[in-house]
Amino acid sequence: MTAAPLNRHDHFKKLFPKEPKFRIKQIEKAYFTQSMKGWDDVTTLGKEMRSVLTKEIPWISCKSVSVLSSKTGDTHKAVLEGLDGELFETVLMANNRDQWTICVSSQIGCAMGCVFCATGAMGLKRDLSSDEIADQFRFWRQFLLDRPELNQRISNVVFMGMGEPLVNIENVKAAIKTWLDYTDIGPTRITVSTVGVLPVLQEILTDPDWPAVRIAISLHSPEEESRRKIVPTTAPKFHEKLARWTRDYQGVLGNRRHHITFEYTLIAGVNDNAQEAKELVKFVKRCGEAKVNVIPLNPVMGKEFSASSRQGIEEFKKVLLDSNIDVTERKTMGQDIAAACGQLALKIKKDGEVVG
Repeated sequence: MTAAPLNRHDHFKKLFPKEPKFRIKQIEKAYFTQSMKGWDDVTTLGKEMRSVLTKEIPWISCKSVSVLSSKTGDTHKAVLEGLDGELFETVLMANNRDQWTICVSSQIGCAMGCVFCATGAMGLKRDLSSDEIADQFRFWRQFLLDRPELNQRISNVVFMGMGEPLVNIENVKAAIKTWLDYTDIGPTRITVSTVGVLPVLQEILTDPDWPAVRIAISLHSPEEESRRKIVPTTAPKFHEKLARWTRDYQGVLGNRRHHITFEYTLIAGVNDNAQEAKELVKFVKRCGEAKVNVIPLNPVMGKEFSASSRQGIEEFKKVLLDSNIDVTERKTMGQDIAAACGQLALKIKKDGEVVG
């Protein structure tokens, strides 16, 4: 695995080691000021400094290679290129507030190996830098500005793109802090989705720098051995430790707007039967306050799994609802451009064209 590129903050300190700390804040604010399109617009900096920055630090850490839009116009997927030429994907989705949610990536590829996920089949190439994560917001904001006929408000961010965010925790935290400081997105409008990296989850409970964002755990099965068939990296005694952590989280960080959500991708003939639903009820009740978000499986080329039927999904949800479990179902969006949950994986044709 290669290292993430040097972030702008560290690059600036190398170029200007004697500059005061407030200069970094001026620059970060400029990045998220809509009227500023490049270093020449940052007139709070001296002309000589702007000249050096123009030569040494790109205004944005990634550039667009390809953008696909769904036929319905409610989902857009971009392939972005980092400064080292590596490619990653990011998605813009309409939400139920008639605004936009960004699905950001935290890594290029993923090492978790979830069997139904296209990204997991890529393996892990490298972490994204904090700039590459934060700049996915900047990219989509400019995308919307260039299309004034669209609603301009980005109201939510979800870490549900490529990668496992808790394996790249420091860059993820830095990106979130940047958004909280320089955009109008609040912490409860940001969700970090993880397969459940237990040591890092434990550290979050005592980390004073952890932002008050929401956490979603990709559970996919209520029992360890069956989950390991879906998520091969499942740790020993995973459910026991996760239930304990969830209760601890509620005592330390939880409240009405900071509940834990368990994500459950329904796979026909694998984890969608009534017995699995009943076992899921038992597990959730062990965890205290938690919600379940069921996710219809999205098709992935080369994967043999199929989605549960509509009847199967409704029957599974009914078992949970009848037991007073708070259940939602994720709306499937962007399947026609391979932008839905589990579908993000770069494919490059021989002529260099990027396809979804």
